[in-house]
Amino acid sequence: MKAGTAKAGCLLNPMGGQVRKRAASIRQALHAIPDLIVCEAQDAASFGTAITQLLQADIDLLVIVAGDGTTHAIFGHLFAARAPADWPLIMIVPGGTTNMTPLDLGMQGKPEPIIQRLHQYLRQPTAPHLVQRPVLRIEQPGIPAIYGMFFAVGLVARGVKFSRSPVKQIGITGGIFTALIMLRSLFGMLFGHQQSAWSPVTLTLTEANGRTYRGTYLFALVSALHCLLLNIRPYWGKEPEPLHVTLVDQQHKRLWRSLWPLLSGGGQVLQEKDGYYSHNTARMTIEMDDEYIVDGELYRSAPQSPITIAATEPVTFLVL
Repeated sequence: MKAGTAKAGCLLNPMGGQVRKRAASIRQALHAIPDLIVCEAQDAASFGTAITQLLQADIDLLVIVAGDGTTHAIFGHLFAARAPADWPLIMIVPGGTTNMTPLDLGMQGKPEPIIQRLHQYLRQPTAPHLVQRPVLRIEQPGIPAIYGMFFAVGLVARGVKFSRSPVKQIGITGGIFTALIMLRSLFGMLFGHQQSAWSPVTLTLTEANGRTYRGTYLFALVSALHCLLLNIRPYWGKEPEPLHVTLVDQQHKRLWRSLWPLLSGGGQVLQEKDGYYSHNTARMTIEMDDEYIVDGELYRSAPQSPITIAATEPVTFLVL
């Protein structure tokens, strides 16, 4: 894609947490960009229609103004339509209640200034800043493949389920919303093991190299992102593989002392003998009978139906 001559399209979710609060100014910034094709969509059917329309327009750049859940849905439509090598360049403007993916990629600021930087970029040829990440391909018998950047079970999934409660309906977004979810998840981690709503997860996880974890865990997560919301980095694996995998055993030791290194990226001081596991891999299978989340969206596994998670080929993102 050459700046100055690029054909750009935009998918805007007007129901995104950030967009709802700033809809008029965001639309104004988008419509100020000459020849930008803007499609508004807010549910699975309209996402599919919009992506089909934009791909048929042969765009060079797809701008997504939405949150993690919408981006997750759009990935599904894009992968169903084309291989990533044939995609337009992707740019994600943080417009949702949670915006973990664009923040990890390096997209900083409110939507309007980012869109204004895009306008300037399209007008004047400059060397683009491109970032590549793989996407998780999650396969479960009986349902279409799911695509996303972050998979979690156990107390992390319980926390996201909590976020679907009236907390989300009061309009809190961004860091405050994320902090509420984290605090509730930490409370569940420390005190909620006797409550069914905050129970650990029993699973068997087998990595591509045959390494297997079998037991009951406070949580398990798999991610293609380098850091999560609030700059949390709960990974310390050293293997040169694209997906980060972390588990914390229900029979953990010294959890209070371990919280800071677990969340801050200093987990290399934690020991497997104490119940803390983190590795990198390209593929794994998970056997369980429980709920799981992908980019904030809730799913359910089934008994005797292993879930396979694998890294796709890298997707290229534009960061401004």
